[in-house]
Amino acid sequence: MWIWMALASAVLLGVYDVAKKVALKQNGVYFILLAATGLSALFVSPFLTLGTAPDHLRLIFKAVLVTASWVSGMIALQLLPITTVSTFKTSRPMFVVLFSIILFGERLNWEQWLGVAAVLLALWLLSVNSEREGISFKGNKGFWALVVSVITGVASALWDKHIMAGMQPLFVQSWTNIYITLLLAAIMLVRRSRGISEPVRWDWAILLIAVFITGADMLYFFSLKEDGALLSVISLIRRSSVIITFALGAALFKEKRIVQKAGVLLLMLAGVVVLMIGSL
Repeated sequence: MWIWMALASAVLLGVYDVAKKVALKQNGVYFILLAATGLSALFVSPFLTLGTAPDHLRLIFKAVLVTASWVSGMIALQLLPITTVSTFKTSRPMFVVLFSIILFGERLNWEQWLGVAAVLLALWLLSVNSEREGISFKGNKGFWALVVSVITGVASALWDKHIMAGMQPLFVQSWTNIYITLLLAAIMLVRRSRGISEPVRWDWAILLIAVFITGADMLYFFSLKEDGALLSVISLIRRSSVIITFALGAALFKEKRIVQKAGVLLLMLAGVVVLMIGSL
């Protein structure tokens, strides 16, 4: 069951990424994230329950990691093609796989390892295609923002595995959204006090962002809570969201080298399918 919840979460994440790119046409990074996360917090507010002080400290730390990952990811989305950003993020599960084995003693079977290898090969091919597209990662601010997003995203995923052993999914989701909202509000206030402003306009894409991320996170937390769930496999399946992001992004934003990137995505899809087969 946890595999199918992870797959459904991936579908929602794919549409969520496209909605973010659309919203960025009229608004700044911080306002989009603040409005969307505030709405998401409102959606799950009926599930708020009291918790211990140590639990809330763990969730505040998680909120810091998620906020850093989201902000840097949005900056990358502003500066790079959506097909490049979303596909590059497939490197994140590779680190999750590595640290899941080291920290949590997870073991993958040969089919799962074959799937991992396929995704790694797809990631390498993406880097080759990006160079031919004229994107120089070395001096590109968007690339470095993407690196920060991946690293903090990995740390957040590993932290999730640690804290979910003693917490309920909806408790984690509801309070984390509140803390992220407060962090983003504080960041915006500090920026405004320093004379740094950004566009603030309502866009219905923000509501879609909130709906999709709420559903994606809920499915993710419940999948992690299932007996026998492997963080490494869940992370890889969720990254398959790039397939949906790629298809919609290519249609909406008319980006370059679509055929070449499509080949990379087919290889990645094959890897995810093998992973799922090895996990059934």
